[in-house]
Amino acid sequence: MSNLNIKITTPDEFTLVPWKNGLGHTTELAISDGGSLDDFEWRLSIASVDNDGDFSNFSGYQRNLVLIAGNGLNLDHRNGDVDKLTHLLDIARFDGASKTHGALVNGGIKDFNVMTNQNAFTPEVDGYIEQQTATVAMLADSLFFAYSLTDDMSVNTSQDEDCYTVPVGHLIKLCAMNEKKPDDQLIVKVTGKNMIVIQLKVK
Repeated sequence: MSNLNIKITTPDEFTLVPWKNGLGHTTELAISDGGSLDDFEWRLSIASVDNDGDFSNFSGYQRNLVLIAGNGLNLDHRNGDVDKLTHLLDIARFDGASKTHGALVNGGIKDFNVMTNQNAFTPEVDGYIEQQTATVAMLADSLFFAYSLTDDMSVNTSQDEDCYTVPVGHLIKLCAMNEKKPDDQLIVKVTGKNMIVIQLKVK
């Protein structure tokens, strides 16, 4: 792969934005170029949930919601599907158009949100609690992100001899633009614990 772009975003660069339904605020870590709350290709954010309530309508988007603090959250999508997030880095995957209601288990929580346009990207979101090295085969023109809750991470790729240290609470983004050869891959290795590792595959 050519033209590997690597960016580490610091917490000072994150943006506080209101929820779409006006019932709270979200810390936006990153959003697609030119994106806004009502129109984006992808968006990564962290939200604090202090009360039970309905989720904003994000019709046309896929949501991956990861529990990163607190005693748990139950999501009733009102279509027969229920997600119970009870352990750190539990993940709920659901349609943004669902009439989702969130009920706290015991006190407020924080969640990490990955939202993607259903026509543009296929998201793969994984959580790693134990200290380990996660290996991702990054496809051509896909996007890669990693975020750690508690410890620094180290990131290296098969293309770059350098090893990047990502401080806790920072977001690393890798983007490899090339001639769109679908079978071209870049091996990315992330070492750490309490990590969220994301690949957004172009459809």
